[in-house]
Amino acid sequence: MKLPVRLGLPYSALPTGGTVTFQVGDKVIYPNHGLGIVERIEDKTILRIVANDTTVLVPVSNVDGVGLRRAISDGDVERLFGLLGDGKIDNHQNWKGRFKDNSDKMRSGSIYEVADVLKSLTFLAKSKSLSFREKRMLDRAKFLIISEVSEVMRETAAAIEGRVDRALERCFTVKAAARPAPAPAQRAKVAKAAAARVVQTAAPARRAARAS
Repeated sequence: MKLPVRLGLPYSALPTGGTVTFQVGDKVIYPNHGLGIVERIEDKTILRIVANDTTVLVPVSNVDGVGLRRAISDGDVERLFGLLGDGKIDNHQNWKGRFKDNSDKMRSGSIYEVADVLKSLTFLAKSKSLSFREKRMLDRAKFLIISEVSEVMRETAAAIEGRVDRALERCFTVKAAARPAPAPAQRAKVAKAAAARVVQTAAPARRAARAS
């Protein structure tokens, strides 16, 4: 993603919201599209998406509105992996509500919100088949995290994917360990059901033995 933009300012800088200034050469993130580099400054913000070499046009006046931001720092990477492995997972049962919440997070531009989507959908995929739209969102969330972190850390995408997968497994392990033990009544119910299954399994064998 290369970003030419222009205001009534020197062509080497782009202020956003009066507090952030992008300069030529800065690495930036365009929400839901990925990593790019500020290349030059013109009348429009022209983003060339690095991953697929496509071009996105954004009005200069709307740079803040679309959530354009700088890539995260090395310190932010450690915070990100801490979040990926913390065992906290949003678990919406209602598909409509879940999809809306996750879509909002994907559009936010925050890599931490994208990490929440990655955790929740990866966890959900362990117990049920995702819809096509959620599977695509899961793949997109993972791609956005891996592509940004690999650029920041100057490591291969494969190496970062391995770190992401290990962090997710740690997250699921922590969540499972924190799950409360079943109440005595529930344990008794499970034991009774297990005993009934044993009896049902053994009965045909006894009948066959008597018949012989």
